[in-house]
Amino acid sequence: MNYQQTLDWMFAQLPMYQQQGASAYKKDLTNTVLLTSHLGHPEKKIRTIHVAGTNGKGSTSSMIASVLQEAGYKVGLYTSPHLKDFRERIKINNAKIPEGFIVDFMADNKSFFEKNQLSFFEMTVGLAFDYFAAAAIDVAVIEVGMGGRLDSTNVITPLVSVITNIGFDHTQFLGDTLEAIAFEKAGIIKPGIPVVIGEYTDQTKKVFLEKASECQSDIYFASDLITEEYPSALLGNYQKHNKKAVAQTVAVLRDYFNISEEHLKRGLLNVVSNTGLLGRWQQIHSDPKVICDTAHNSHGLKIVLDQIQKEEFKQLHVVLGVVNDKDLDDILPLFPKNAFYYFCKPNVPRGLEAKILQQKAMEFGLDGKVFDSVSEAYSHALQKAAPKDFIYIGGSTFVVAEIV
Repeated sequence: MNYQQTLDWMFAQLPMYQQQGASAYKKDLTNTVLLTSHLGHPEKKIRTIHVAGTNGKGSTSSMIASVLQEAGYKVGLYTSPHLKDFRERIKINNAKIPEGFIVDFMADNKSFFEKNQLSFFEMTVGLAFDYFAAAAIDVAVIEVGMGGRLDSTNVITPLVSVITNIGFDHTQFLGDTLEAIAFEKAGIIKPGIPVVIGEYTDQTKKVFLEKASECQSDIYFASDLITEEYPSALLGNYQKHNKKAVAQTVAVLRDYFNISEEHLKRGLLNVVSNTGLLGRWQQIHSDPKVICDTAHNSHGLKIVLDQIQKEEFKQLHVVLGVVNDKDLDDILPLFPKNAFYYFCKPNVPRGLEAKILQQKAMEFGLDGKVFDSVSEAYSHALQKAAPKDFIYIGGSTFVVAEIV
């Protein structure tokens, strides 16, 4: 199989949560343990940093990787989902994994994958570990896919674990209370391994402290420990807590790496150019100003929508699409009624039909029109908006992926 055929096989034959939803989720690490053993335990040949949380995992992982790159290290970065190209998920110093490596890896292990019915995510985690080990990197930053305790990435023993925050998302898998979700995220805390917490509430702090005590792990609450405000190329207001988590993580990592204060500052400022991160309060047009953001749950959307209200504009236009398992009663009340909406369906199997989204939005006083695609919705928004207006594109990672 060539590269495109390999990708088609991966996407079509095996379930993937981002495409299919609940049917692709496995509450078990057995397959991943089996896979890493089959591959000769590449995850034990690399040093790692593990990042979990409801929101901000990708930003935080990318900032940590950027800082380490500025310090001169060869840094692997594993994140998900991708926006444009599958190879975005697995990078070394911002260079995407070669197509040939993917083709060879899948060909060499295809019969094993089929025999054991591995999921898309399990295969991809194995691919990342194998690639990083083969490349003899200095360290890899590994972002959790979902949850933590039962996530396929949770077979590593990192130098430090990082939990950005806890909010309501994927409640059908992780629980419907903050304590239950925090318990799942805290599952990445390993015995004797320090953990950095980005944000906490009274409910979640208790869970983190209990797990850290059980594991005899040092725990750092970054929001209480880091007072300096670091500038960054990532401009969303929500990055404030992520940057503190990164700064505290770097403080822990100085036991293993030579990282100066200048490396930290340059890493935050150069995170986009160093890692290729997209879709985080990303401006793609001026006059009218157009902002894309991948926030897709109530915790993340509330912060983004609050930031929009602090912008100066005459009229707000919102290009909005979501996936079909999104709790609309949870997120739609957050959106302003004085905006015009361009409802669309992201081009993935579990994208919610735009007409259904429009009908539900009308119950919350949100007025707008339905469009056949994300690109058509954005095109109409650009045509309708005046130079002093503001266009926001979001609701789903997949919506942003079709624009940036």
